[in-house]
Amino acid sequence: MARRHPGTLTEEEKLLRKSALTHCPELRTAAELTSSFAEMLTTLGGEDLPDWITEAGASKLPGISTFAIGLNSDFDAVTAGLTTDWNSGPVEGAVNRIKMLKRQMFGRAGFTLLRKRVLLA
Repeated sequence: MARRHPGTLTEEEKLLRKSALTHCPELRTAAELTSSFAEMLTTLGGEDLPDWITEAGASKLPGISTFAIGLNSDFDAVTAGLTTDWNSGPVEGAVNRIKMLKRQMFGRAGFTLLRKRVLLA
């Protein structure tokens, strides 16, 4: 089964997905919880987080209920991340790029060349 947004599935994939979700209630619950969490992420709907955590915890699905407990342990930070449009994505991307360059050059050159690659890349 394809792991992408349900709206981009072909007709055959949609039928397979519907059949699988019909025959397995746990899978249907997991799909619904995953979709609703993805919706919160994309629409910054952090006000729905307490209800989602309650529903996910009640589902007794091991991965999802554990994830919900983890979200609950730092509730204020997660809510802020799901309600504000501020994020550290650009900074994390720059750090990731620098780490990749460093890994590529490990053991090959010194700081001077690494600095030059970071500045020119």
